[in-house]
Amino acid sequence: MTVVIGFEGSANKIGIGIIRDGEVLSNPRRTYITPPGQGFLPSDTARHHRAIILTVLKEALEQAGLKPADIDCVAYTKGPGMGAPLVTVALVARTVAQLWGKPLLGVNHCIGHIEMGRLITKANNPTVLYVSGGNTQVIAYSERRYRIFGETIDIAVGNCLDRFARVIKISNDPSPGYNIEQMAKKGSQYVELPYTVKGMDVSFSGILSYIEEAANKMLSSGQCTAEDLCFSLQETVFSMLVEITERAMAHCGSQEVLIVGGVGCNLRLQEMMGVMCKERGAKLFATDERFCIDNGAMIAQAGWEMFRSGQVTELEDSWITQRYRTDEVEVTWRN
Repeated sequence: MTVVIGFEGSANKIGIGIIRDGEVLSNPRRTYITPPGQGFLPSDTARHHRAIILTVLKEALEQAGLKPADIDCVAYTKGPGMGAPLVTVALVARTVAQLWGKPLLGVNHCIGHIEMGRLITKANNPTVLYVSGGNTQVIAYSERRYRIFGETIDIAVGNCLDRFARVIKISNDPSPGYNIEQMAKKGSQYVELPYTVKGMDVSFSGILSYIEEAANKMLSSGQCTAEDLCFSLQETVFSMLVEITERAMAHCGSQEVLIVGGVGCNLRLQEMMGVMCKERGAKLFATDERFCIDNGAMIAQAGWEMFRSGQVTELEDSWITQRYRTDEVEVTWRN
């Protein structure tokens, strides 16, 4: 049996998970939360990760009931993500690998999400919608690569939601996106917003600029409520995502959709995607917040797949990269 420990810390979550042959043995996680109206800066986030990472490592081993000698491989997030947090976690993973005398593996963050989604949902060969604070991509597997069929041409959908939350001072606890989702459920009036789909790609910066400018005027004049704006923003951006996912499915002849990434927890997005899938006679696969939000187990699972197919990362090659595209990785573990 192969046991892999995974270190994730590409943004404001620090997580360490342990996987043994498809079984999640432990997956503790901490989140760096800032006051309402503020985002998280790389240096502050890295400081948070440094302060807590050894506690999380101890938790992961204790929950799994394992010792360092039981681990076969140490995996860490190589990228994409924020530079300072990525470096912090990579340093700890490299140190642990050397102290324990274990091979090291640098993992693409997005592929971690995909492999975790495939493991948990048992989706066979889905069209993947990857939506998070830093990434928005429609992906499908072909000939040893995860191919990107469409993506954002500016900011990610999660970034759009987070920045809107700052404008109207929504709490960041547990996350801005979650709080927008709860407020949207109380919205009743749809405010028309720019809808920008360009072929297979999407753009969110124009929507964000428009709603940032309009929000205070509309709220102060009583034209709509904050809940109406949350509802309208969700409906618009999620419609765009469903449209490009459906187009990729048609191109690939796919009958499965897998939603991964932090925004994938959103039940309204899952509901809208589910309607589209039902109309096409397709199946929707999604996970809950344990696995769609950044976590260590997803890095461990991708590391497990890579390690079993013969991959390792030499110490001199164990750098991080903030820009590490999904389609750069050769997928040696799939037929």
